[in-house]
Amino acid sequence: MLDLNEKVKEALMKIYDPELPVNIWELGLIYDIKVTEESEVVVRMTLTAPNCPQADLLLAAVDTGIKLIQGVKGVKIDLTFDPPWDRSMLSDIAKLELGLF
Repeated sequence: MLDLNEKVKEALMKIYDPELPVNIWELGLIYDIKVTEESEVVVRMTLTAPNCPQADLLLAAVDTGIKLIQGVKGVKIDLTFDPPWDRSMLSDIAKLELGLF
């Protein structure tokens, strides 16, 4: 059985950036996942650009996607731009999907 951390990762891999055909995990938008003893999930993440027009939609999708996981008691999203996202954060899968290889 997967632990809560792995379930969160799986949920995040089902959420796609509204402007790119790649999930937010493979894009490198997720910097850290922590699960507290109280089963609250804290996600430290970024966006591809600080002025992303779809930011609210994407953050809501992350919040909802995690809250749907059985056992999660709460979600906190820590949005940061330090370090700023760049293409070096793309996984090899994302590079293939975007035709960057």
